Amino acid sequence: MLPLHTPMRGLRCFCVAAECLSFKETAKKLYLTPSAVSHQIKQLEDNLNLALFERKTRAIVLTETGKRFYQAIAPLMQQLATTIGEFSQAERMLEVSISMPEFFASELFVPRLIGWSEQYPNINLTLETVKSRRDSPKYTDLSIILSGKKPEEVIAYDLFPISYVPACNTAQYNKWHSKGYRILEQVPLILHQARPHAWHQWAEHVGYHNFQPKQIMQLDSMFSVARAAQQGLGVALIPLPISSSWFSTGSLQRLFEQELLSRDRYYLVRHDEDPNRHEIQLLIDWILQSFHLDK
Repeated sequence: MLPLHTPMRGLRCFCVAAECLSFKETAKKLYLTPSAVSHQIKQLEDNLNLALFERKTRAIVLTETGKRFYQAIAPLMQQLATTIGEFSQAERMLEVSISMPEFFASELFVPRLIGWSEQYPNINLTLETVKSRRDSPKYTDLSIILSGKKPEEVIAYDLFPISYVPACNTAQYNKWHSKGYRILEQVPLILHQARPHAWHQWAEHVGYHNFQPKQIMQLDSMFSVARAAQQGLGVALIPLPISSSWFSTGSLQRLFEQELLSRDRYYLVRHDEDPNRHEIQLLIDWILQSFHLDK
């Protein structure tokens, strides 16, 4: 059993010196002076009342006692270093980044972040938003994308499909709903510019033939589309389930119940495949659990 006053730094110096058999090299590895290394090992030998090294003119060698002591103490020192490293890893702040469409972020992701900080207080989350699919997002560990097919050659998780429904504000709903589909040829129609033919696709889907809209407004963000409809600019094709809160709060009303089911689905894509970054998998698991009800 080691004396209680045996210094840990002396044991560390001894293990490194036993491996490289040079006080000078030991000093370099530990960022000490050779004399400091020699002093610490001499102090250790005095505490143990043992000769651990045989000091020669230009070298040092382990004594038989020193060899046995190294074989016994080295695994303990390694285990101690591992344990300290594990606790340091558990307590240090981790980082994970994710990108996604800005409308997805504002309507679904951010509102559901409630509780994340309490559950994972040592993980810093960086969120990058993308305005449209044509924009090139910054590199992130994860991304949520809207795509017509599952991404290949990457780790991807299917979240949920998306559909579109005609919507307007309450005042316009009360004026227009009873007039049927023909009202769509009399008022401005709003949609996202990424889907310029969506209104004609919706009309074809519901059997509204010879559809001839009076005016179509294309906006470059889905938030602008929803906001324009809320403010009374016309009827917009609004995505579901991503826009559910606009309907639940009464900001928008479904002018017609028929939905246009899109081939697009939201996918969660992992870019960083490092298995040691457990914080990424934690965020993946949280997202999959959070959006389970939307499948």
